[in-house]
Amino acid sequence: MAEIKADIIVDTKGMSCPMPILKTKKAIDGMRAGQILEVIATDPASKADITVFLNRVGHELVETKEQDGVFFFLIRKR
Repeated sequence: MAEIKADIIVDTKGMSCPMPILKTKKAIDGMRAGQILEVIATDPASKADITVFLNRVGHELVETKEQDGVFFFLIRKR
């Protein structure tokens, strides 16, 4: 399977709630359907917050991973 490449990357390292969600929403609002957004965060709450947000608005969480306390989210705009 090919690695998914992000069309847009939003780096929210060092920011706490609600900034990762607000920056994610702003980025998604400016995207076309089908594009991929990568969000990078260090706030542990972002894992739950981004999942809940995406479930509410209907975008797809393609992949989540954590590496050394940094969370990476790949999101496909619907």
